[in-house]
Amino acid sequence: MHSIFISGAAQGIGAATARLFYQHGYKVGIYDINEVQARKLAQQLGPRAKAGLLDVADYQQWQQALSEFEAWAGEVNVLVNNAGILYSGAFEQTDIVAHHRTVDINIKGVLNGCHAALPYLQRASFARVINLSSASAIYGQADLVSYSASKFAVRGITEGLDIEWQKYGIRVLDVMPLFVKTALVKDMDAGSIQNMGVHLTAEDVARAIYARVQVKDSMFTKTHQAVGIKTKMLMPLSKLSPQFLNRMSNRFLAKRK
Repeated sequence: MHSIFISGAAQGIGAATARLFYQHGYKVGIYDINEVQARKLAQQLGPRAKAGLLDVADYQQWQQALSEFEAWAGEVNVLVNNAGILYSGAFEQTDIVAHHRTVDINIKGVLNGCHAALPYLQRASFARVINLSSASAIYGQADLVSYSASKFAVRGITEGLDIEWQKYGIRVLDVMPLFVKTALVKDMDAGSIQNMGVHLTAEDVARAIYARVQVKDSMFTKTHQAVGIKTKMLMPLSKLSPQFLNRMSNRFLAKRK
């Protein structure tokens, strides 16, 4: 029986992913800074779910959580770096503390998770890492500057490790959704969400993550997976369009209604 360790799993995409993998027979690790809510979800799911405390910005907490989970599950097969935060609004009107916190959680959290999990993944019979990137990593987003930058970083981490960890037989893949109906985008202050709308659900992203874990490893396996029709259209267009058109289109999308 395979296992999955999910950061930020108490709500939103993380919780939907935990539910889906539990339904498919996985042992599920529900780890979150909100330990009370994580334990509540684990109790709802049943005996193959385990919850615990995890502040992804704290490397020692990663080490403790992974050690605890492996002892319970037997091995760590899948790591999902899901935990993330989002601050929106004009760059200069967002407190620098918020920008730094975005880096600590969205970037350092992924670095911590991958680095701490490697020994556990190497011991497993099957191992895969799925990172949560975003359509915001296609082109830098106005009013979402630090969030967009953090997702570019996640994209870079994913690409680099997917090559580097080939020697261990570990694929590092990501999913790249547009805006998702979760608490993360509630009251979001950015023109792009007004113009693009919010059409994806947490369950849509969870299904994409499950598909990434199940996909057979081959030279044709994509490192990045766009989630949703709009993202699937934007990714190839951004590659084909000249830079000035990409900038113009993103300026248009950023205009507030």
